[in-house]
Amino acid sequence: MILPTKRLTEDRSLLAVGADILKILDEPKTVSRVWADLSRSRRKNELLGPLTFDWFVLALDLLFTMNAIIHEQGFITKAKI
Repeated sequence: MILPTKRLTEDRSLLAVGADILKILDEPKTVSRVWADLSRSRRKNELLGPLTFDWFVLALDLLFTMNAIIHEQGFITKAKI
């Protein structure tokens, strides 16, 4: 689930989805805006399959648990390292 397996392709692993989310977070954004931007970017790239909202939320949870993102006042931002 977090890492790709023989049944879970690389683009659907939570680490890969999380990396896509981090690419999109160039400024503070709401969860719905991140979801819209991620969905749009995955539609543009024909090699990536569609992503469900629950899988997106799991990737956000993983990033938050890893301290890679911060949620403040309704906006998500990258954590400063």
